[in-house]
Amino acid sequence: MELVHHGGHEGVTGSCHELRLDNGRSLLVDCGLFQGEDARRHPKLEIEFDVAPIAAMLLTHVHIDHVGRLPYLLAAGYKGPIYCSHPTAELLPVVLADAVKMGFTRNQRMIDAFVEHVGQLVRPLPYGTWTEIEAGAKVRPQPAGHILGSAFFELDVEGRRVVFSGDVGADHSPLLKDPLSPERADLLVLESTYGDKLHEGRETRRDRLEQVLRRTLEDKGVTIIPAFSLGRTQELLYEMNGIFERIQASGGPQIMKAVDVIVDSPAATRYTDIYQQLQPYWDEEAQQLLKIDDQPLVFENLTTIDSHQEHLNTLDYLHQHKLPAIVIAGSGMCTGGRVMNYLERLLGDETTDVLFVGYQSAGTLGRALQSGAKSVKLDGRQVEVRAKVHSLSGYSAHADQQNLLDFVGGMATPPDEIVLVHGESDAKRALRGKLEQRGLQVR
Repeated sequence: MELVHHGGHEGVTGSCHELRLDNGRSLLVDCGLFQGEDARRHPKLEIEFDVAPIAAMLLTHVHIDHVGRLPYLLAAGYKGPIYCSHPTAELLPVVLADAVKMGFTRNQRMIDAFVEHVGQLVRPLPYGTWTEIEAGAKVRPQPAGHILGSAFFELDVEGRRVVFSGDVGADHSPLLKDPLSPERADLLVLESTYGDKLHEGRETRRDRLEQVLRRTLEDKGVTIIPAFSLGRTQELLYEMNGIFERIQASGGPQIMKAVDVIVDSPAATRYTDIYQQLQPYWDEEAQQLLKIDDQPLVFENLTTIDSHQEHLNTLDYLHQHKLPAIVIAGSGMCTGGRVMNYLERLLGDETTDVLFVGYQSAGTLGRALQSGAKSVKLDGRQVEVRAKVHSLSGYSAHADQQNLLDFVGGMATPPDEIVLVHGESDAKRALRGKLEQRGLQVR
């Protein structure tokens, strides 16, 4: 048995791991897009490894850095089954349609044909149940707590237990059940995105988010939140709804009527609709809200923007009028999308706040702003940064160092060997040191 990496080993993005079996067959885990500096190191998107031996594919979740090269994989000739959780199977068609539209064609007939073809290959699996996917190979998906539908995979293959963590979520993430630990592993392939960081607790991050909302009201400015349309946007809506309700219940200012919350992302709106359809997979806290008819992803002052003309009108309105507003738009790392237009128009305004709530890859505009850039280049011109820039680490969908240590420490039997992936060198080095202090073998 051999583990071969086709992405996501030396950086954070482009996850793609092949487990080559002794019988000449192999299993592929994820096939993601490279982003930021990773994309500059790997400019070719075409699949350059042999797909003929691949017996089956496992998708841990639908973020683009885990599924974005799927069109290229199929173009290279892969025709086998694609295993994933049920929520992932529901979300995948929308994600892939957007990916094909951005990278291949806007011909809707071709997009529909591709999505239908992928749908014929998808095999949804229930959490917590073993399924034979290849002679001598069984798989069991378990909730990973990263986004809805995310999973880590336990594999029993050729007499060994191999676990692929995928992206492990932080504890107490809105809407999501906390990830459990695997039972055991001969080999654990473990993500390390925040292997050198500790996140703020949930109460702390809620308080800090509330402070930003209140400052928006006081400044009569705009708070721009670059966010992934899938996962992060829904978590933010959930938290904002709770904050607004608590403020009103305590007799505070009528903040719900004073601050517009604008989701300017057609994709995020579609994903939110799917999240609503997948309520049985929400965590217990969210289930309790539903029981009292509280819909946490929908509230009074929430506006969604769909068409490009609506987007342009909203930009003009916010630029010309001093009215408090929260804008949630993609992309989450400021590498494209509608958030770029908001930044171009509003970064130079001292009443603007930019709030980062997720990981910013090296080489992205998001990382530059987060690192304190005084000016940035947008649409060919240099824009001075007068806006206040904040980061809330607690809203990361990735486990921090302690979460990752707990994920490993919670195993009934420690893993024989750990391979760290999905992390920058500093994060890997720090996590490796902590794991080795516990007597674990890491490479």
